[in-house]
Amino acid sequence: MANELTGYAGTYELEFERPLLQLERQIKELKNHPTSAGVDIKAEVAELESNHRAMLEKIYGNLTPFQTVEVARHPGRPRGIDYVSSFVKDFCELHGDRHYGDDRAILTGLGRIGPHKCMLVVSNKGKDVKENVERNFGMAHPEGYRKALLKMKLAAKYNLPVVTFIDTAGAYPGLEAEERGQAEAIAMNLREMSRIRTPIVSVVLGEGGSGGALGLGVADRVAMMRYAWYSVISPEGCAGILWRTATPENNAKAATALKLTAPDNLKFGVIDHIIEEPLGGAHRDPNSAAERLETWLTSTLRELKRFKIDNLVAKRYQKWRKMGQIGKHGRVSS
Repeated sequence: MANELTGYAGTYELEFERPLLQLERQIKELKNHPTSAGVDIKAEVAELESNHRAMLEKIYGNLTPFQTVEVARHPGRPRGIDYVSSFVKDFCELHGDRHYGDDRAILTGLGRIGPHKCMLVVSNKGKDVKENVERNFGMAHPEGYRKALLKMKLAAKYNLPVVTFIDTAGAYPGLEAEERGQAEAIAMNLREMSRIRTPIVSVVLGEGGSGGALGLGVADRVAMMRYAWYSVISPEGCAGILWRTATPENNAKAATALKLTAPDNLKFGVIDHIIEEPLGGAHRDPNSAAERLETWLTSTLRELKRFKIDNLVAKRYQKWRKMGQIGKHGRVSS
C-alpha cells in the first residue's frame, strides 16, 4: 500500500465494547509495568490477550443491527479519503460541477488501484468536528451529485472504470439544497449511472443512507464492508416516523425492521458481496481493512473489464430494473 493507516487511539467508547476496552487498558498497564525481580507477567498478559480475543469474537459475532450501525459511525473508522491515501496511487483530485460550485462532501479524482487506472468518487466524511463541518458531515448538496456525474461521464469518455466509496447518512436535506434541485440531481445520477458505458464498482464503507447513498451506488458490482449499513432511511428517522420519537428502544426496533446489515442486503440481492473486516471492526486494524478492500476492488475491476461494454450496460440495467420486483412466487431474482 502507498501509506500506512493509524489505528484509532481516541477515547470514544461504544457501550457494548466497554468490557473489551477495560481489558485492553489492563493489558496495556501490565505491558508498561516494569518487571519486578522474580515476577514474570508474560503469562498473565498472554492469558488476558487470549480472553480479549475470545470476548472480541463473541461480541462481534453477535452484534444487533443497531450495534452494527454504531460501529459504522465510529469516529475512528477509516473514511473514504483514508482508503484513497492508503492504496490509490497517483491520485489527482478534480473539482467542481460546472454549474454552481465544488461540494466538499464528495471527493472526485483520477487514480490507480493496483494495475487499474480509474475515476474515484468518494463520500468525504470527516473524523472530527472541524472536518465534518467543512465537509457537511458527508451529506452532499446537488452540486456534489452533479460533480460526481460529470466525472463519471469523463471516465466513460476515456474508457476508465468508476469506483465509488459510499459513507453518508443521506443527501443534505436543507432548504438551499432543495432550491438547487437536490431530488432532480439524485434522480439524474440514478438514470445516467444505469447506462454509463464504463464499468462501475461501488462499496458502502460505513453509512449508506437513503437516496444520498443510492445516488452514488448504481453499479455493476456493489459491496459492503461487514459492519456497514445500507437502507432507505436511518434507524432514528424510521423510529421518528413510526413511533413519533427516536428512543434507544425504538431505534433498535427500527434497525432490526429495516434489514440494513450487510448479510440482510446480500440476502435480498441489494448488494453482491460482503468485504470482511478485521476482528473487532476496521477501526481496530485500518491497514488490514484497506488491504482487503484493495484486493476485492482489484479482482472485481479485472473481472468487469472482460465484458463487452454493450453486454455490461445491458446486465447493469436489467439488474437494477428487477430490484424489488415481486411475482406470484416471491421476489424476482436479479
